[in-house]
Amino acid sequence: MTEETTPRLALPLLQPGQAQKEMTHNEALALLDLGVHAAVIDANVDTPPASPVPGACWLLGAAPVDAWAGHPRALAGWSTSGWYFFEPHEGMQVWLGPERGNGVFSGGVWRLGAVHGKLFVEGDQVVGPRAAAIMEPSGGMTVDGEARAAIVSVLEALRTHGLIQGG
Repeated sequence: MTEETTPRLALPLLQPGQAQKEMTHNEALALLDLGVHAAVIDANVDTPPASPVPGACWLLGAAPVDAWAGHPRALAGWSTSGWYFFEPHEGMQVWLGPERGNGVFSGGVWRLGAVHGKLFVEGDQVVGPRAAAIMEPSGGMTVDGEARAAIVSVLEALRTHGLIQGG
C-alpha cells in the first residue's frame, strides 16, 4: 500500500509522478470489491482455508493466525494476488447468508445475525426500543373472559417477540 490513503477506508491514492499507477489503482479496486456490499462464507474464523477461491471472503475472529495474523475482526478476501484485508468501521454491514442474515460492526465487534436499530415501513417507525410493560387486565365491573383471553394472547405475543417487557 502507498503512504497516502483515503481517510475512512484506507484506499491507496495515486501520487504525482508515481510509477506503475495501475498497481495502486488495482489494489484500491480490489479493496472496494471486498468491502462494498460484503458477503462472507463464514464469520469469527481464525485460520485461513487451505484452498480459497478468488472472491471468497471471511470475517476474521479475535485471534487470527498464519496469513491472517495481525488482522483481528477484519474482512479477509482471497484474490489471484493473495489475501486482501478490509478493516471494519463503525456501522459496516456484511451479508452472512440466508440462515444468518446480516452482521453489523458496532462498538468494536461484529454483531451477527441480529436486527439492529429501528424498523421503518413507509416512513413510519414500527419497531424500536422495547417499551415498558403493559399490565394485564384484572377485575372490573363486567368480566368478559373471551376479551381478557384475547388481550392476554396479544400481550404474550408482544413479549415473545421482545417488543414489550413481561408484566
